[in-house]
Amino acid sequence: MTTVIVDYNSGNLRSAEKSFQRMADELEVGKIVVSDDPEMVRRADRVVLPGVGAFADCRRELGAIDGLFGAIEEKVKSGAPFMGICVGMQMMATQGLEHGQHAGFDWIKGDVVKLAPTDQGLKIPHMGWNALEIQTAHPVFDGIETGQHVYFVHSYHLQPERGADLIASVDYGQPITAAVARDNIIGTQFHPEKSQSTGLRLIGNFLRWNP
Repeated sequence: MTTVIVDYNSGNLRSAEKSFQRMADELEVGKIVVSDDPEMVRRADRVVLPGVGAFADCRRELGAIDGLFGAIEEKVKSGAPFMGICVGMQMMATQGLEHGQHAGFDWIKGDVVKLAPTDQGLKIPHMGWNALEIQTAHPVFDGIETGQHVYFVHSYHLQPERGADLIASVDYGQPITAAVARDNIIGTQFHPEKSQSTGLRLIGNFLRWNP
């Protein structure tokens, strides 16, 4: 089994590659490949789309590599497991509202909006550890419970239109979407590769997930 982590100039992918490869080796579930090659994506068994920075910038960089988004969309439509991380998860939305309106993939109906905590003492960007609140059971969250902590770095989050798409949230002066999922796709606003044992558990679950 091959899992492709998509490289589209969205940041340093070394941490993600290391964490995914660690779990792939531990569980004996194939290899991890970092690639921007559409053909490699088409041949993959599952796909991971990370993302760091502004929504519009990531969307533009992804679109700048000929055929790459088309290959990702083909895999999703074929039923292959897909995970979006941070801005990779945000791009699954209908649109992002960071510095204007920017079209997303429209896989999860909803908008990506700026955080607006009620406590003015809470800083934006939201950086650090927060306790998960599991909203909907999901195989990728198997063994992960409410109260376990994960690591965030972001100023925007996806507000899904359908409550059924919300898997987990956290409280940061407001409810913040931590994870969404539908069919064979899942996304996390937090960084599993930086979330220690909880993140590794989630990565392992994803690598074994057969939607």
